[in-house]
Amino acid sequence: MKKIAILVATFFGAGHLPVAPGTWASLLTALIVFFTPLSTLPFVFLALITAFVYAIGIPAAGICEKYYQKHDPRQCVIDEVAGQLVSLWFLPRQAGFYIAAFLLFRILDILKPYPINKSEALPRGIGIMTDDVLAGFYTLAILQAIRYFFFN
Repeated sequence: MKKIAILVATFFGAGHLPVAPGTWASLLTALIVFFTPLSTLPFVFLALITAFVYAIGIPAAGICEKYYQKHDPRQCVIDEVAGQLVSLWFLPRQAGFYIAAFLLFRILDILKPYPINKSEALPRGIGIMTDDVLAGFYTLAILQAIRYFFFN
């Protein structure tokens, strides 16, 4: 069970990349959604997939913390997957929007504006997953505002 949890938490090994594993996991997520039918599914399906990733990510991230004996270890990137998925909700399948979602999500995930920074204090896997999902919601809100004001 521990091996499966680590496999999930590292997004099938992406967390073991030597440089910026969270960025790689976010990029892989955006590319997977863009280049597969996920981007054309009705919103409810992408939301359910995101909820599933969040739900399995909580225990996997908690196990990953114990395994690496560190709070929010860099190898644990399932949180970036969930957050990046949220940031892509409702976006048109256009490269510019997906690139913007990727870049803005990474910036917000790194800067952690309020209340993202407070959510990290939640216990174990919940805190690991929630801060990235909140960064995804911030990204979503900003991009939807840009779409509304500049692309309508």
